[in-house]
Amino acid sequence: MSLSRASETNKLDNLKSLDEVIYPEIEPGIISKQMIDKAYLEDGKQGEAARLHQMEPVVYERISVLRLEFKNILRIDHLWILPNLTKLSLNCNKIEVIEHIDMLTALKELDLSFNYIEKIENIEKLVNLEVLSLFNNLIEKIQNLDTLEKLVILSLGNNKISTTHGIERFRFLKDLRVLNLEGNPIEKKENFQMNLYVAAVLPNVKYYEYKTITEEMRHKGQEKYFRELREIEANEEKEILARAAKAKEEYDEKRLASSFVEYLNEHQLYESLWKGDEDGHALLMIGQPATDLAEEYDNDIYDVTQEIYKYGLERFEERELEINEFKQNLEEGQLCIQQMGQDVIEDFLRHKERVFEQATAVLKALELRTLRGEDEESPESLELLDQFDQITVQFDDTINEVWQQLMSQELHLHESIEESTVNFQRRIQEMMAKFVEQVQTFFGQLRDIAIHFSENMTEVATHYINTKLALQDFDDVPQELLHCMEDREAILNLIAGMKDTHIQRIDEREDRLMVRSRDFIENMIDELNR
Repeated sequence: MSLSRASETNKLDNLKSLDEVIYPEIEPGIISKQMIDKAYLEDGKQGEAARLHQMEPVVYERISVLRLEFKNILRIDHLWILPNLTKLSLNCNKIEVIEHIDMLTALKELDLSFNYIEKIENIEKLVNLEVLSLFNNLIEKIQNLDTLEKLVILSLGNNKISTTHGIERFRFLKDLRVLNLEGNPIEKKENFQMNLYVAAVLPNVKYYEYKTITEEMRHKGQEKYFRELREIEANEEKEILARAAKAKEEYDEKRLASSFVEYLNEHQLYESLWKGDEDGHALLMIGQPATDLAEEYDNDIYDVTQEIYKYGLERFEERELEINEFKQNLEEGQLCIQQMGQDVIEDFLRHKERVFEQATAVLKALELRTLRGEDEESPESLELLDQFDQITVQFDDTINEVWQQLMSQELHLHESIEESTVNFQRRIQEMMAKFVEQVQTFFGQLRDIAIHFSENMTEVATHYINTKLALQDFDDVPQELLHCMEDREAILNLIAGMKDTHIQRIDEREDRLMVRSRDFIENMIDELNR
């Protein structure tokens, strides 16, 4: 560990004279395909291996390691052509911004030390990262590292970090074992000991500044930073609960979406009926009878949407069971055929050893006769040659038989999968057809409820207008309904407009469910065919 620290310090000494010594004639540039090609072809191989390596074509998908050190690089680009890159070294350059690397999701090691980076950003998607070095940059704030849950080694030494804020976030990186923050302004803070702080708040970290954190250090740190640790633990507990709640919410949302009944578990459909419905809102101003009627309407809609919601979840669980069973059977069938194939190969390899022993014995006998100077055309030699030819022919026949066996097994697997897939498709289609049929019945009930509500509202509104006209009492009539006092057809138009709006919203929600159901079937069939 002390060697790694010394290595980073040596890099710092080198950087001080970088502009004067390293490639003084090269202008700061951008990573290009030509630069990538050159770095790959000059990949440290020596002698004949280097010559053969440079003769090979550059296949970007096969490149897993790339070193672009001391190249005067100012900007990162073109790395999207390296989808399988696992190790990237960009240290000792002039990079100011971390960019255009978020697609390198296979990356395990990233070295950006000795650059001019001011902010940790655009690495949240590198979820497989295990080693990250940002040593000797211009970073002032620890941030955007929460998603790197596989991180084991992290170096942020020699930056401009002046606060402990963000260090506590490393508690969520359960695999983090090595941390370096040396050379930051925070270390110069009076009565502050970074090594003890890290030992106290990061129980999973085993090495700080590449030195072992002892139990004594951890105990001292916990005593010295007792209050800070208490606050961090309290905040962590709250966040863990919040994360669990969010995860459950996301799971439920995904589950509801997969069940095609999202936003039907509460009063969302009823509330959507009134959005933008000016006619309906005007009618609700009639008074308590209209309000009571709307409340009854809400309850009726809710009862039916609850039926849809529960039915959707039940059918979802049924489909998931069918899908998982199909996938399990498919996997078991493939493993079975694979094992059968392995058995055939192992039998063949054992047979091959016996045949090669026989062939070797015959060849040695021929060689011995030749060394003795015996005639190659003698009956004994010809008999040995005949034996060798027979062994060769029989071995060729065995190879052909093995090939036939393997191909027969493969063909059987293909036919079995094809038959299982067809049956599975039929069952899923039948299940979805049954689901759609029942849901359409529920939506028919919702339309009936909307029509019944409009009929009841007609009675309430007519009674309201007749009462006002009989008493000639228009003082408390809402402005939106005054014109209905003179024109009775106007109130019927308001009710008709409300009914049309509500039924249209119900139809739209039904159509969305139907389309999603059809898409589910089509996408699943396409996936199975692929």
